[in-house]
Amino acid sequence: MGLGIINLGLIALVAFLAGPISHFVHITGFFLTPNSTVLGEGQHPIYIEDTIHCEDVHHYRPANLLFTACEDDKTRRFSWFPPLGSLVPLKAQGSIHVVDPKTMKSSRLAFENFQGPFVTHGIDVVGDPEKSDAVYIYAVNHMPNPAYFEAGEPRDVPKSQSQIELFHYILDSNSTRHVRSINHPLIKTPNDIYAISPVSFYVTNDHFYRDGLMRLIEGVWRPAKWSDIVHVQIADLSKDAPIEASVALTGIWNNNGLGHGRTDNEVVISSAMGGEIFLATRHESNHSISIDTSIAFASSLADNPSYYDDPYRSDSHDASGFLVAGVSQAIRLLANAKDPNALDAVQVWYTTLNSRTGVWEKKVLFEDDGSRIRTASAAVLVPIEPKDGKKLAWLFVTGFMSESMVAVQVELD
Repeated sequence: MGLGIINLGLIALVAFLAGPISHFVHITGFFLTPNSTVLGEGQHPIYIEDTIHCEDVHHYRPANLLFTACEDDKTRRFSWFPPLGSLVPLKAQGSIHVVDPKTMKSSRLAFENFQGPFVTHGIDVVGDPEKSDAVYIYAVNHMPNPAYFEAGEPRDVPKSQSQIELFHYILDSNSTRHVRSINHPLIKTPNDIYAISPVSFYVTNDHFYRDGLMRLIEGVWRPAKWSDIVHVQIADLSKDAPIEASVALTGIWNNNGLGHGRTDNEVVISSAMGGEIFLATRHESNHSISIDTSIAFASSLADNPSYYDDPYRSDSHDASGFLVAGVSQAIRLLANAKDPNALDAVQVWYTTLNSRTGVWEKKVLFEDDGSRIRTASAAVLVPIEPKDGKKLAWLFVTGFMSESMVAVQVELD
């Protein structure tokens, strides 16, 4: 009887662990052999100059411009970048870049009224409601915390003073004006931003623990659904205006990127280690978020999502869909995080809704073994006028340790 109970217990334990272990093996690319997408005849990747270690990118469609935040240096990420556990402080200031998809050129914006450290991560862009030729830019800043490093490294003080920076940018100008910094006790491990207006936004905390063993466990143990999404409301755009914040959503494992969806109220949320995105609705009455459905991918982490709205849709073919980029061999990421010469393979997934079957159809739109682009954390599509009945687009891919943003032409069949 005793052995029987033990055997049943072992069987139950194996059954309990089989699913999470299988998921971990697939998502982290344990057995994956990296491949590189073969481009069409005469095509080659276009490397956008001066886009070093740009973790996020957004397509601001009203002006047909891409916005990104970059480190501008190939070495800084390997010393100080709290999301990867690099915690050797340094004084560094990244910058905001604007990429023109027509010329494939990047313009680095000078800062006005901003002198502090700027360690870049997620961003978002929202139009200025008072000026059609201007936008507001929200950007995560993981600056080292002076209260820790200048005070004898007290245990109860976090190493990073992560906060959100708000900038104002007039289109086609060469600089961006710093409006204010936004910090709040609920903003702990910010990753990505969903802008609603110049005074209202959502931000993901991708972990509950900032560092140490528990953060590592949180990243690999599926039941550790301790991260959250916070809504932030600013009273006005003055430097010292009061800030209110509330938790909008909990219960997602390692929620990471945020994206705008098909409607003004749709929020796209990624679970990085879950390898899936969630389509959700934001509620203006109380700023909460409710999940409507999820879309899981077969391999790779799911980082920052984006939505492609097909301007050439027809009754017979609508190429509108969601993109999500990620590292496809995350099992190597921690070891590679301190190595400037390592290669990190990537995949960009693309999913469209089959209107007849109601099924989300998924495919890898682009992948690389890390030689053309190292890491992928965001991707956007910019449409090209159809040729010979084919729907084409420029796919822009960037990563938190990529030396350049890459653009390739893809067919959306």
